[in-house]
Amino acid sequence: MKWGTLYPAVYVNVLYRACRAAITGPFRFVCLTDNDAGLLPEVEAFPIPDLGLTDFDWKKGGWPKLTVFAADLYGLTGRALFIDLDTVICGGLDEMFTHPGEIAVIDTGPNWRAGRIQVPQVAGTGIFAFTLGAHPWIVENFAARPQHFVQKYRIEQIYLQGEFPDLAFWPLPWVASFKYHQRRPVGVGLVLPPRPPAPATKVIAFHGEPRPIDLIRPGIWGIAPNVGRGRVGWMVDYWRRFGGDPERD
Repeated sequence: MKWGTLYPAVYVNVLYRACRAAITGPFRFVCLTDNDAGLLPEVEAFPIPDLGLTDFDWKKGGWPKLTVFAADLYGLTGRALFIDLDTVICGGLDEMFTHPGEIAVIDTGPNWRAGRIQVPQVAGTGIFAFTLGAHPWIVENFAARPQHFVQKYRIEQIYLQGEFPDLAFWPLPWVASFKYHQRRPVGVGLVLPPRPPAPATKVIAFHGEPRPIDLIRPGIWGIAPNVGRGRVGWMVDYWRRFGGDPERD
C-alpha cells in the first residue's frame, strides 16, 4: 500500500522483485495506491478504498490498511501477505502463507526486543497474513464509526488486536526489527555498521526512521542519539540486487 510522497515507486518495485525471489510458484503482487506512476508491469495497482477518514487520520496510524479486509477487494481471493513498503525481505516467505492462525501478525511487544515469548503480546501489522474476504466486519465496523475507533485505539494495529483477539503471531526469529536487532547501540553506530540479517530472519521491519533507502546513501542517518553513518554494505547489495540504483534512489 502506497500513498503520498514518502515512498517512491522504486520501493514497490524492489519489494516486488524481492518477493519474487522469496516465494515459490506463481503469485499476484498488488499495490493499493493513489499514484501508480513508475510501477513495474508485474505490479497490479488499484485505488485505496475510501474509509471516510479525515486528512489527519489518513496520514497517521495506518488506518487505510484495514481496507484489505473488505468482503470483495477488487476480486482478489486466497491467502495473502500484507507487507509494509519499508520492509526488507531476507528469506523465504512460503511459510508465512501457511503459518497457523486466521490472521498472523508481528509481536511488537517486549518479546520482540528481548527475543523471548511472554505476555502481553502486542500486535504489529508491518507484515501480516490473512485470507481475503474472510473477515469483512473488521473494516465494515470501522467504516461505520471511524472517529469512535480512531479515538479509542489511536492506530490500526491496536484496533485489530482489540477487535480480533485471536490473532496468531509469527515465530520471533522470523521478523527482525532494524531498531532492536540490527542497529548498533547509541554511539557505536557511528563506528560500526548495522548487523546483517541473522540466518533465521525472513524479513526486517524498518518501523520509523531510518528507512531502508537511507542506508544506501552517504551521510548520517537515523534520529539522534540513535544514528549511523554511511552506506550499509548489505543494504546496498539488497537494493541493487532487486533493481534499485544506490547511486540515484
